[in-house]
Amino acid sequence: MLKGLYTAYTGMLNQQNRMDIMTNNLANADTTGYKKEGATSQAFDSVMAVKIKDVTEGGSGANARRLGYVAPGVKIGENYTDYSEGSLRETGNTYDLALTDAGFFNIEFTNKAGETSTKYTRDGNFTLTTGGYLVTQDGDFVLGTNGQHIRLNPLLETSINENGVISQNGTTVATLRLTDFADYDYLEKYGENLYQTIEGATTQAVNANTQVYSGYLESSNVSVVNEMVNMISIARDYESNQKLVQTYDSSLDVTVNQLGKV
Repeated sequence: MLKGLYTAYTGMLNQQNRMDIMTNNLANADTTGYKKEGATSQAFDSVMAVKIKDVTEGGSGANARRLGYVAPGVKIGENYTDYSEGSLRETGNTYDLALTDAGFFNIEFTNKAGETSTKYTRDGNFTLTTGGYLVTQDGDFVLGTNGQHIRLNPLLETSINENGVISQNGTTVATLRLTDFADYDYLEKYGENLYQTIEGATTQAVNANTQVYSGYLESSNVSVVNEMVNMISIARDYESNQKLVQTYDSSLDVTVNQLGKV
């Protein structure tokens, strides 16, 4: 009977993990370029099937490793990021940029220790400093094709074409550096709407469909309605497991305090 208690407990933990992710998605529904996250989980039968078929441990017959501690219930898996595009909204600001397909802007990020590294973002809400440098809202430099800081004349009219070429008075000043990746599994969220690579990441040029739209920003790909529906479903699943725990608790109370007196 106690195994059922722990099974319900793991179900509650899984729903709590899903709820944390859903609430984070909702909190970032208005964040420019935000990519929603999701959660995965595994049922006990699938985990056990993998364990039974695992021939990497032990041998056969008497030397085969047993299943060991059996913990029925759900196993929380890995979180994942949905990199699908968000809709574009027009702002009319020349330095607001959006990408129409796969790819990321390159940012020179400086941490609190003064160390610099290249991060990646879909958030094209850029601006000019008083010195004419193109930066993010947090003051990090936007990089050009050669990894240089992009510096413009704030007094001149600026245009940015679909290839990311920045011109002033008809003269090319710089070109935005855009990067894509062969496998997004080697990207992780750093914070501040930035991504960083992990070991094994392979960069590649953006495809021909990727264009830069000046005067637009990419909205998050979070659907508030879908997330709210998911949250209601999660809350109900959590309550079902909670009621199961309460039922087991009542049964144990009867067993210990009433049947034990007979």
